[in-house]
Amino acid sequence: MYRHLERRLAQRVLECLQKRHPGVSLPAVVIEQPPKVELGDFAIPLFPFAKPLRSAPLKIAEIIRSEIGPIEGIGELQVAPPGYLNIKIDRAWMAAALAADQKPPADVSSGKILVEHSSINPNKAAHIGHLRNAILGDTFVRLLRYAGREVDIQNYIDNTGVQVADVVVGFTHLERKSRTEIEALTRQPRFDYYCWDLYARVSQWYEADKQNKQVRLQTLHAIEDAGSETAAIAELISTAVLRRHLETMDRLDIEYDFLPRESEILHLHFWNAAFAKLKERGVLTFEDSGKNKGCWVMRRAGTSRASTTEGTENTEEDEITEEDQKVIVRSNGTVGYVGKDIAYHMWKFGLLGLDFGYRRFYRYPNQHDCWISTTDGEKDHPHFGDVAEIYNVIDARQSEAQNTVIEALRGLGHGEAADHYTHFSYEMVALTPRCAAELGYTLSEEDKTRTYIEVSGRKGFGVKADDLLDQLIASAKKEVDSRHPQLTEPDRLGIATQIAIGALRYFMLKYTKQSVIAFDFKEALSFEGETGPYAQYAVVRAASIFRKAGVDADTFSDTLTANLSADRFALYLSGEAGNEIWELWLAVSKTSYIVSQCIATTEPAYLAKHVFQLAQLFNTFYHRYPILTEADEKRKQFLLATVAVVRRELIQALAVMGITVPPVM
Repeated sequence: MYRHLERRLAQRVLECLQKRHPGVSLPAVVIEQPPKVELGDFAIPLFPFAKPLRSAPLKIAEIIRSEIGPIEGIGELQVAPPGYLNIKIDRAWMAAALAADQKPPADVSSGKILVEHSSINPNKAAHIGHLRNAILGDTFVRLLRYAGREVDIQNYIDNTGVQVADVVVGFTHLERKSRTEIEALTRQPRFDYYCWDLYARVSQWYEADKQNKQVRLQTLHAIEDAGSETAAIAELISTAVLRRHLETMDRLDIEYDFLPRESEILHLHFWNAAFAKLKERGVLTFEDSGKNKGCWVMRRAGTSRASTTEGTENTEEDEITEEDQKVIVRSNGTVGYVGKDIAYHMWKFGLLGLDFGYRRFYRYPNQHDCWISTTDGEKDHPHFGDVAEIYNVIDARQSEAQNTVIEALRGLGHGEAADHYTHFSYEMVALTPRCAAELGYTLSEEDKTRTYIEVSGRKGFGVKADDLLDQLIASAKKEVDSRHPQLTEPDRLGIATQIAIGALRYFMLKYTKQSVIAFDFKEALSFEGETGPYAQYAVVRAASIFRKAGVDADTFSDTLTANLSADRFALYLSGEAGNEIWELWLAVSKTSYIVSQCIATTEPAYLAKHVFQLAQLFNTFYHRYPILTEADEKRKQFLLATVAVVRRELIQALAVMGITVPPVM
C-alpha cells in the first residue's frame, strides 16, 4: 500500500503543477521518507522545480497544498521551510486496507524473465560459496514472482570443462578405474564427496609434475568427442554429481526449471551458428600475427578504440591492439568459455535460430519437473528461452566475461537484448577462524588472527554444502531438544531444520552482494540480533499470543475488517499516543515498496533489513503493550489486529526469502 500511495501522490503533484504551468518541462517528483512519523510519512523537496517554474520552493509547496485537492489515502499536507511538502497518510484508511490485505493492481511489465543461478561445475560436492549464489538467485526469483513477473529458472551445467576433465583424469589415470567401476561408484551415496577428495588429489598431481597437465588437455579434447569412451565417462560423472547438487539445493527449497548443458551447445552446433554470425558482423577478427596468432578475437569489454591523428574515431575495421584482445577461439580451434556463453545467450534471447532437445531429469516432491538439455529428447516439453530479460547470478570475478557477452550482443546489432542483460554479481564466502576450527580444520597462529579464512576447492579446503546444513541442523536441534522435550523426535527435527535453513538463508541475504561474507555458526543461529531465528521467533511469539487468547490466528486475520471499523483504527492510531503503533503499521505497508527496491537494484539485502526492522518493532510493541490483559475489549481487539497484520506480513516477507516459520522455537 505504501508504494501505491507514493505513486499516486507523485502523479497528482505533477498533474497539479502541469495544470498551473502548461507546456513547462518539469523534473520527476522525488519522494523522501521523513526521519520521524511526527513530521509525516512522505516528504517532497520542491527545490528542483524552482528554476523551471521561476518560483521559490516554499511558494511552490504552498500552491500544491492549496490546489491539489483530496487524494484517497492521504490525510494532511504541511508546508515546511525551506521548501518541503510533508504529507501524512490517512492512518485509518491505510490500516483498514492492510487489515483487509488489499493488494492494489500493479503495473507488471510483459515478457518472461530468465534467472540463471547456481551453475555449479558438476565435478564435486557443492560448497558454501555455491550456497550464496543459489540463495541469492532463488530469492531474486521469489522477489520477481511476488511482483507478478513470469520467471524461468535455469542452472547452466559446464559438463565439458576443465573441472570435469580433472575428475575424469583422477578416475582414469590416478585410480585406473574402468567405466564399469566408475558407474558402480556413481550409485553410492554422496558420490560428490568422493569426487571432492579426488579433485584435490588431481590438483596435487598436476603440481608435482607440470607435464601431467598434458593429460588434462588430451582429456578435454576427448570429452568434446561425443562418441568417445572419455566422453561417456565424463557424462556418467557429471550427471551423477549434478543429481546430488539438485538434492542438496532441494533441502533449501531451491528448484530449477531447466538445466542447459555445455555438451549440447557443442553437439547441437550452437557455437557454429553463433560463430558464423559473429564473423559476418565483424565482431570477431582473425589474428595472423602476434601473441594471438591463429586465434579469433574480439575487443575486450571496457576498452575503447584508439583515435586517429585527426582525432576521429576509427571504424569497425580498425585493428584491435593485443592488450585489448579477448581470445574467443584458440589457435588450436577450440572455443573458449566466453564463446560458448555468447552462443548460449543468443539462444536465451531467441536470436540463434536453434533449440535444445529436452527430457525430464528430476522431479521435486511437489511434482515439479526439472528438464535437462539433450540432443533429441521428448516432444512434449515446456517452452524455454526466447525471453525478454536475463539476470545471471555469477560472482564478481566473472565480470569481464559477462561484459564481453553483452558487447558481443551489441556488436551483432542486438542492443535491446544487451540492455536487458544483467550480471547479478556478488562477492565470495569465507569462514571465520572460529567456524573453520569448529569444522575440524587446523589453523596456524596467523590464521587465528585473520578476519576470515578463504576456502579452496582445489586444495580440498572448504565447507561442503551438505556438511554445513547437517551441522546447522544438529546445532539447532540441541536447542530445540532442551526447550521442547515433550515433542516427538520427528517434530523436533523438523523444527530444527526450519530454524537451520532460516538461519543460513538469512545470513546469506543480510549482507549486500558486494560484501565478503565470513560465515559463523554461532552468529547465524543466534536468536538475538539480525538473524533468521530472530525474525522467525517474532512470528512464533505472535502466534503464541493468539494461542493463549484461545483464538485461531488465521481465522482472526481473515475476519479483521468485520471486527474493526475505520473509525476504530482512527481512534487508536491518531495523535502522539498512536505514533508508536502507527510506525509498526507503516512498516507493514512497505513490503511491496521494498520488493521493488530489491528488484531495481538487484539487492535482496533490503528485504532482509526490512524483515529485521519489522521484527524489532513488533518485539518492542509486544513488551510495551500487555495485549492479553488489556481491560478494554475494543482496544484489545485492535491490539490483536496489530499482531495479526504483523504476523501475516512477516510470514509473507520471510517466504520471499525462502524461510518458513516453525510452530515453536
